[in-house]
Amino acid sequence: MTKRRPPGPAPPARTRATGSGQGIRPCSGALPRAPAAGRAKIDAVRTLSFPDANTHNRKRQKRPPRRAESTALPSGRCGTGHITSVNGNSCGGLVMTGTGTRVAPALSSDGGERLYSQLHELRSAGPAVRVELPEGVVAWSVTRGDVVRQLATHPHLSRDARGIWPNYRPGAVAWLYTWVDTRSMATSEGQEHKRLRKMIGPVFGPRRLQNLRPSIEATVDGLLQGLAAEDPREPLDIRARFAHEVPTRVMCDFFGVPEDQRPFMLKFLGMALQTGGTPESARRTEQGVKTAMRRLIAAKRADPGDDMTSLLLTEHEGDQLTEDELISTLNLMMGAGTQTTVALLVHAIQELVTHRDQLAAALADPSRWDHVVEETLRLHPPVVHLPLRFATADIDLGEGAVIAAGDAVILGFGAEGRDPAIHDRAEEFDLDRADKTHLAFGHGAHYCLGAPLARLEAAVALPALFTRFPRMALADSEAVPVPHLSFIANDMGGLNVRLDGGGAAG
Repeated sequence: MTKRRPPGPAPPARTRATGSGQGIRPCSGALPRAPAAGRAKIDAVRTLSFPDANTHNRKRQKRPPRRAESTALPSGRCGTGHITSVNGNSCGGLVMTGTGTRVAPALSSDGGERLYSQLHELRSAGPAVRVELPEGVVAWSVTRGDVVRQLATHPHLSRDARGIWPNYRPGAVAWLYTWVDTRSMATSEGQEHKRLRKMIGPVFGPRRLQNLRPSIEATVDGLLQGLAAEDPREPLDIRARFAHEVPTRVMCDFFGVPEDQRPFMLKFLGMALQTGGTPESARRTEQGVKTAMRRLIAAKRADPGDDMTSLLLTEHEGDQLTEDELISTLNLMMGAGTQTTVALLVHAIQELVTHRDQLAAALADPSRWDHVVEETLRLHPPVVHLPLRFATADIDLGEGAVIAAGDAVILGFGAEGRDPAIHDRAEEFDLDRADKTHLAFGHGAHYCLGAPLARLEAAVALPALFTRFPRMALADSEAVPVPHLSFIANDMGGLNVRLDGGGAAG
């Protein structure tokens, strides 16, 4: 599940320049939008890249006024060097190729380090930058931490595409099923959002979560016993054997998923986060997710129990949930509650086995495990770009970036934790940093309800794992884990370790 790091010199050290962000204000101007018919097929587009990320650095307080030229995009030919302005259209909006087709730079689905490097490129290019998503969808990418925070609570941005996004037809773009087409609290606003969130919220309250702790501990202990039976000197995939198993078993138990349904459901929930496939694979994933949820609903109708799915079915039968809302809510909760926590755990493990002094500090002082969790969420957010929001009125972000009414917006919630304007040494893992703030679980009314559960699982699983195997080490320190192909999910295909790799914590 790993590939060798390619040879070559290390990337040059970055320098930082100062600047300042501008507030968000309504406006009357509008940038051109790509016609639906022209987005899906772009033949004459060359690779586009952004200016050096070092042109942007913004401090939260005492920031000098931003000079307009500090993040100006150069004009010239559309090529591989920089984003350009062609035929009078700035690349902060859309680029016109010689054929007249409107295009935008693609948001990369390569994952891994490319996911992080593109955050810097986008951040340096402006407060919002037009990007192309799969199947020709064009949206504004927002990756500056302060702007993400502002837009996450902006009254002119909505998670509900209905009646806002021009020509929107549910099902027309398969990969958008989970993110736009479903009818859950994640894709609703106002009273509808409050109704759905109120129905789910109490389940994730502090008392209910503490009642879950013994079952989480039992799950972790069972997995550790299985690992202890392995040859500690032989490589094994700790993601597959532990990081994946903890949250998926916890959530499947929580929702009462029958054992024989779990492999099928988890397969398609994982695929829903991938954005590097074909439209055909996205359609198969959509159908697979729907099939998995319908099978679960049928099983719990036939044999209800003391689980979350049975509770939601009670609400459905009482006309509190429609059938679409029931399926969408199960998809949201199961997907968010499994895949994101997998990524949190595997990234934390990777950082600790490569930072032995910080592992030693956590083992010596149990209070430091909370620091491990928050620093991992800051540096390696499980979700980086979250699709989609939609502008109900024009929004002027300054620097020539205008989000017009009807435009789609993709917020980079994972970007704030790695923003050098907010965090010194933003790309370093450091338990001792004073400010570990991040937006890994979102911000505002749509803040993730499952965040306390994810933190609890990590707080139980990580100390138990390293207390049992304090000498765990990477099986190959030169290997680079293969990333998931996604601009949404920040995960890896596997992480090979030796449980007794000779590493000493300290």
